[in-house]
Amino acid sequence: MTDAPIRRVEDCLSEAVHSISREATIADAIKVLRDNHLNALVVNRRDEDDEIGLVAVADIAREVMAKRRPPERTFVFEVMTKPIVSVPAQMRVQYATRLLANLDLSQAVVIDDARRPIGIVNRRDLVFACLED
Repeated sequence: MTDAPIRRVEDCLSEAVHSISREATIADAIKVLRDNHLNALVVNRRDEDDEIGLVAVADIAREVMAKRRPPERTFVFEVMTKPIVSVPAQMRVQYATRLLANLDLSQAVVIDDARRPIGIVNRRDLVFACLED
């Protein structure tokens, strides 16, 4: 039996949450991503009954650049993933790692008890946290 502390997802956040409106253009999203050295942005809810979305660099590459769509005339809502898989901040790292692996996801939005996004965690940081002593 070990007395090692239980690692929680909130301890592994690699990125602070940055968000964008669904009505923003992809050009706007690219600027925020580039200026903040991010891989993804949370897309804000329209209202409390709505779900958050996510727009990632990979989405932009696949849905905008590869299809030669103009970023200035393509909107975030056309490219974003919604609904998304989110993980609670209090989830154990080992379970979050397993969830991302099972779903073949590289990252997930971390939410608090009120379902507010508080950050993004990626598979790399979770794996490294599992290996720390």
